[in-house]
Amino acid sequence: MAEPVTAAGIAQGAPFEPTRTMQAVSLPGSSATASELVAEVPVAMVFDGSSAAVMMASPCDIEDFAVGFALTEGFITGLGDVLDLAVVEHEAGIEARFWLQEGRAKAVAERRRSMAGPVGCGLCGLESIGQAVRPLPRLADKGSRVAYDDLNTATEALRSFQPLHDRARAVHGAGFVLPGRGIVRAREDVGRHNALDKLIGALVRDAVDPADGAIVLTSRVSVELVQKAAIAGCPIIIAVSAPTAFAVETADSAGITLAAFARGDGFRVFSHPRRLGVRR
Repeated sequence: MAEPVTAAGIAQGAPFEPTRTMQAVSLPGSSATASELVAEVPVAMVFDGSSAAVMMASPCDIEDFAVGFALTEGFITGLGDVLDLAVVEHEAGIEARFWLQEGRAKAVAERRRSMAGPVGCGLCGLESIGQAVRPLPRLADKGSRVAYDDLNTATEALRSFQPLHDRARAVHGAGFVLPGRGIVRAREDVGRHNALDKLIGALVRDAVDPADGAIVLTSRVSVELVQKAAIAGCPIIIAVSAPTAFAVETADSAGITLAAFARGDGFRVFSHPRRLGVRR
């Protein structure tokens, strides 16, 4: 695996803060109340000088977000495609500026065109339909399993890795569980897709193989999250909430073990239960 990429051009000056204090009126009683709220700012992904996408995201772990997004959305195949990555803050938002190997120009242009239709969590335009069902790799078993107890306690354990949630609520979390070690990486964001991209980016930059463990999510599981896990090469997803039917079908065809409704008292496995070890 390539050496981790670090940001080379972070703008000087005060960075965007992950939370802001806002005033409100508490009812009944009409008392003035200060609330710490999570921040969200526009983050632009820029490849070789051209913007490809802009997402509203929490202004933290931007390098991880950029790498994870670029990988799971097909702009890069790995860190070897990246010559440089700079995070630059402006008054109105943040840019993650990639400079890629020369051979990536055509793939980036094609991916940029294919993303013209997607809007938020939905799709817009006939050209987007093919992207909703894009082909995925089928993940093979590496022989390792994750114990039932490790997965059963994963969503509760993730709470200890969510300082932003503790301060302001309104954020999603994504963590990575290694057998026998528990959660080794975790990231937060206002967007569940962003939180997963940040986690994947952190794993890639820290040379942690996603195939060795499981992704744990605080959100429902939609098809986009399964797609991102498959592209990253992680064979197990466990979530606190429900999956969609399309997510289950996609996980099954991609060879991913998908478990949900995990809240410390058991969970339901919808696909490929063979990777789960016995209960201790």
